[in-house]
Amino acid sequence: MASHLSPHSKMLKKARLYRPILYPLLMLSGMWFVFLLQMHGFFESCSGAIIPLVPEGLKGIFFSPFLHGSLEHIMGNSIPIGILMFLLYYFYPRIANMVFFLGWVLTGLLVWLLPPIDVFTGKYMYTCIIGASGLVYLMAFFLFFSGIFRWDLKLMAVSLVVAFYYGSLIWGVLPEELFSHLAEPSRISWQTHLAGALVGSIMAFLFKKIGNKKNRFIWQFPNYYSEKDDKLWQEYKEQHPNDFEEMPQIKKENVWDRLDEIRKNH
Repeated sequence: MASHLSPHSKMLKKARLYRPILYPLLMLSGMWFVFLLQMHGFFESCSGAIIPLVPEGLKGIFFSPFLHGSLEHIMGNSIPIGILMFLLYYFYPRIANMVFFLGWVLTGLLVWLLPPIDVFTGKYMYTCIIGASGLVYLMAFFLFFSGIFRWDLKLMAVSLVVAFYYGSLIWGVLPEELFSHLAEPSRISWQTHLAGALVGSIMAFLFKKIGNKKNRFIWQFPNYYSEKDDKLWQEYKEQHPNDFEEMPQIKKENVWDRLDEIRKNH
């Protein structure tokens, strides 16, 4: 059976199949490669990290998602990065690159602008921020709110999946000190989580009319007319005239005629 897809359509179809797998693999490969370099003494101290409000920390906007402090840290980010990137590139192929890369930069920039302070003392803390958790929050909040803003059943199902598996992320946008009695300030950057959540939510709203279009059914078009359908209908009427004959009307029983019949019989 011959394919009627144009070369451009075929290219888009292939891209939709390989991007959701290829891009997460590339991202995860980069994270684990850099982590192996860290294990061998590279990127020590705050090299490549976001250092809020410090000019030399600006480079961390681009490099910090590849850096992790421990095996547990990178393992905790790898699984959600793989899953959320797959969902983003599969269900939003037209805007996935813009959401991911623009969101990456905006999230990092917002983290750099947010002063790391002790929530109880208000003191400024010189902090080096690394890890891909900002991207996790970026994609999770984008996927959740985008399905709601677009009011599309398929994309809302994606929102529910994200909410079911990653709904607990909402607590990460608040300082850990509010929920736990810690001997020292938490090393988890709630500012990064908050930045990713804000950027993802805003992008979901701003891009709600870009990319995937909501499917509409025929009956949702009041002026819908198809010449082909009309021709098929006329041919059917010609080939099956009996289907369109008027049904014989059943004569209504007259009570008085019935009484006359009874009298005659008696």
